[in-house]
Amino acid sequence: MSTLAAILAGWVLDCLLGDPAGRWHPVCLMGNAISFLEKQLRRRVPDRPAPLLAAGGLLAALLLLLTGGLTAALLWLARRVSPLLHFAVSALLAWQILAARCLRDEAMKVHRALQSGDIEAARRQVSMLVGRDTESLDAAGITRAAVETVAENASDGVIAPLFWMMLAGPTGGMLYKAINTMDSMLGYKNDRYLWFGRLPARLDDVANWLPARLTALLMILAAPLCGLDGRGALRIWRRDRANHASPNSAHSEAACAGALGVRLAGPASYFGVVKDKPWIGDPVREIETEDIPRACRLMTTASLLALALLALLRLLMLSL
Repeated sequence: MSTLAAILAGWVLDCLLGDPAGRWHPVCLMGNAISFLEKQLRRRVPDRPAPLLAAGGLLAALLLLLTGGLTAALLWLARRVSPLLHFAVSALLAWQILAARCLRDEAMKVHRALQSGDIEAARRQVSMLVGRDTESLDAAGITRAAVETVAENASDGVIAPLFWMMLAGPTGGMLYKAINTMDSMLGYKNDRYLWFGRLPARLDDVANWLPARLTALLMILAAPLCGLDGRGALRIWRRDRANHASPNSAHSEAACAGALGVRLAGPASYFGVVKDKPWIGDPVREIETEDIPRACRLMTTASLLALALLALLRLLMLSL
């Protein structure tokens, strides 16, 4: 019960204050650890597929052992001091694991730039959220990129961390963040990371498999509550949930596209090369700037439903 209360407190802190920035943020520390381990391992293995694959797997194992061990030790020490300190530490960890407010705030910066007519500022803002080239995007392309980011990260940044925290406490949440951070740094299908990043990327696929589908279903339920098209969300999710190279990313994007009645994804340029990605959704209407706050409301409502559902499931687990 104390852990459940701490997770709820962390969720409230995230809503009120957003994600705390700084070099001591767990994700920054994880990123530094990943960079250090990659540098050390690459020095020691030949540049061939099998050794690189093994080195990437070793990096993943070391990071998870370090993250899980330090988090569990911190919580154990806090509990030894007092239950109140354990609650406070758990709540602070939960706060830093969740990123709903940060996601909403960053997307709304894009929205405000578009509203003001400053297309260059909007491109700069959206470039901080996506990996694609943004220099030539028009207002529709910028809006589409921002909406896709909100839809995809509704799972990665909010519902998946909630899922793993409710299942395994803040330690589970931190382990998930470590996996997600590895994927964001190493999970590229280029010459450098095709083999080295393969196992971390597959680990991320496994960790997100159930949360991604849960996010889509909760978005479908949330759509009518936000004045959006729930039936459209369900229809497009069932049809387009596999329209992505990732086994997980298209689920929430498809539900969001169907709820809004717009098309997401499609061809996009990465490092000057256009990739012919499939479209997600139907062009019931053209995408517009106001779809960014609509997607944010959908994400927030779905996260509230996730919080209630997962808290109920944790209570049921505790009662067994």
